[in-house]
Amino acid sequence: MKHLNKLIIALVLLVGLFSQAQDANNPWSLSFGANAVDTRVSAASSIQDQFSNYFNTKDNWNFLPSLSYLNVSKYAGDNFSFGVTGSINKMSKFVNKKAADGTYSIVNPGDYNYYGVDLDIKYSFMNMINSKHLDPSAHLGGGYTFLGDVSAGTMNAGLGFTYWMTELVGLSVQSNYKYSFDDARLPGVDVPTHMQHFVGIAFKFGGKDTDGDGIYDREDACPEVFGLKQFKGCPDTDGDGIVDASDACPDAAGSVAMNGCPDTDGDGIADKDDACPEVAGLKALKGCPDTDGDGVTDKADKCPNIKGPKENAGCPWPDTDGDSVLDKDDKCPTEKGTVANNGCPEISQAALNALDGYGKTILFNTGKSSFQKQTLPVLVSITAILKENPTAKFTVFGHTDNVGGAEFNLKLSLERADVVKNYLVTNGVAADRLTSNGFGDTQPVDSNKTSNGRANNRRVEVKYVK
Repeated sequence: MKHLNKLIIALVLLVGLFSQAQDANNPWSLSFGANAVDTRVSAASSIQDQFSNYFNTKDNWNFLPSLSYLNVSKYAGDNFSFGVTGSINKMSKFVNKKAADGTYSIVNPGDYNYYGVDLDIKYSFMNMINSKHLDPSAHLGGGYTFLGDVSAGTMNAGLGFTYWMTELVGLSVQSNYKYSFDDARLPGVDVPTHMQHFVGIAFKFGGKDTDGDGIYDREDACPEVFGLKQFKGCPDTDGDGIVDASDACPDAAGSVAMNGCPDTDGDGIADKDDACPEVAGLKALKGCPDTDGDGVTDKADKCPNIKGPKENAGCPWPDTDGDSVLDKDDKCPTEKGTVANNGCPEISQAALNALDGYGKTILFNTGKSSFQKQTLPVLVSITAILKENPTAKFTVFGHTDNVGGAEFNLKLSLERADVVKNYLVTNGVAADRLTSNGFGDTQPVDSNKTSNGRANNRRVEVKYVK
C-alpha cells in the first residue's frame, strides 16, 4: 500500500504538469486496461534471443487479470504527445540468465508487487500514413519502477498503435523496453531491465463544440452558430449553397450570380433590388419593363405602347389644332397658328390696318396727357384687336405737336404712350405684351402750322412687334 500511495501521488502531480494537446480537436486522451511484465529480455545473451520468446506469455509474462494501468496524455502539436502512465502488477515469474546448457530457469521471486510511474513522449504516424482509424506510434521516455522493497529509474522506448473505432474511442496496444539503471538481476535487491506490454481502451476528450453542430470550434468558421460541415460549420439557412455570412438574402434561396438572392423574373436583377420582381425588365429602370422604350416604366406609363415623355406620364403631347405646336406650348391650342407665333394665328393684315387707322384717332388735349372725348371708343376697339391676338406683342408710341420745347414734348409723348398702355392693361391686355416709347414732336404726320394738323400730330400709335 505504501508504494500504491506513491503511485497515486505521482500520477496526480505528473498529470498536472502537462498541458499540451492530445490532437488538434480533442485536447486530452485517457487510456486504461491491463499490462504484462516480461524479464526475459534482460536475461537473454543476444538480441535475437531476447525477442525469440516475445509472445511466450505462459512462461515469461507476469499478468494481473484486472485493470492495471492508466495513461493520461495531452497533444503538443506536430504529432507529438506528452503523457504519464501509472501501472501495477505482481511479479511471480522471474527469468534468470541463460545457463551454460542454453536453458533459462524461471523462478517466483516471492510475488513481488510491481508499481511503475512513467513519463512518455509519443510520436504519431497517423497523418503520415493518411489513415482515419489506424494510429501507429513510437514512444520515448523514462520513469521509476518499484519492485517489492526496491526501486530504480528506467529509460523507456517502445512502439504501439491505437485503432480508433470511432472518433473518440479506440483499442490501444503498446510494448515498452524499460532499461534499468540498477540491474544486477537479483530479486529483492534490484530492478531488472524488462519489457512491459499494455492493451486497453483509449478515449479522446476535451474538444469544444460551442454551437453543437458536430464541428470543433478550432475548425468551425462560425463556432457560435449551428452550421454545416461542408461550410466549415457556418449556416446556410436557405439551402442555396451560399453561407449566410456571404449571402445577401440568407432567408431566400438564390444563385451565386445573384450573391445568394433569387431572381424570379430572370432579368439579372435580384428580387430585393427589383421594383418589378415578377416581370423581366431593365436594369436602368430597377428591373421594370418599358415596352415602348420611352424611358418610363410600363406601370407608370399611361401609354405603355406609345412613346411619350416622362413629363406627360409616358404619353405623347397632343397637338389639338394640328399646327405642329404641342398643346403644352400652344398659346392657342384649339386654333391653328404658326410656330413663330407660339401656335396662335398671325395677326391679320386687316387688324394691322385697323390699328394704324385707330392710331391716328387717339387724340389728346393740348399740352396734356389726357384723352379727348372722342378717343375712348377708339381705345375700346384697339383693346378688342389685341385680345383677339393673345400672343402678339405691341409697342405704344407717343407723339406731340411742336408747341413747347423739345424736352417738354419728349416727356409729354412718353406720358401719353404710358397712359394708353395703362388703359390697355387695365382692360385685360397682359402687361408683358406691351412696351411704350415717346418721340416728342420729331415724327409729325401733319403740318404743325394749322390747328387741325397739330391735333393730328398729338397722337398715340399701337404697332405690332414681329
